[in-house]
Amino acid sequence: MKEQEKRMLTPSRGRKDLALLGAFCLFLSAVEYMIPKPLPFMRIGLANLPLMIALDIFPFSAFLVLVCIKVFGQALITGTLFSYIFLFSLTGTFLSATVMYLLRRVFARKITFIGIGTAGAVVSNVSQLALAFVFIFKENVFYIAPPFLGAGLITGIALGVFCEAFTRRSQWFRMQTAQKESRDK
Repeated sequence: MKEQEKRMLTPSRGRKDLALLGAFCLFLSAVEYMIPKPLPFMRIGLANLPLMIALDIFPFSAFLVLVCIKVFGQALITGTLFSYIFLFSLTGTFLSATVMYLLRRVFARKITFIGIGTAGAVVSNVSQLALAFVFIFKENVFYIAPPFLGAGLITGIALGVFCEAFTRRSQWFRMQTAQKESRDK
């Protein structure tokens, strides 16, 4: 295939991959919505899995589009678009996604997805606890903080383990990262 034809196919392919991972975010959000929650803003974070996979595939602008798809899609699925829960989700997701992206860029392959998932979960939980302190629970937030952070650590590690296994075994992921590396050269 000629070099010019490769360049012409890349943007279309990137949009398709973005749509695929966006749909995966929405699917996992729907699955996660069916799991009972002890607090309205407490989630397992399943829908963050496509974000973690996208860290090595997309430039920051496309990654932010995927984050927006996840946040707004999740709010539409759960019916929380015009509620305080949306603010919690928006803040937690954007801060954790930014930290995960920066960690992956700064430390490249020196940090595993387990570390990235854990860091993302902690940042998300701490930001949500801060909002809960300001808007809802005040000093009582310190009572929910330990189990909330503990659950976040467990799910962050679990998502990291799953993402690590997926990225090592997936031919699709290898193809995506190879295409990104060739585009970056």
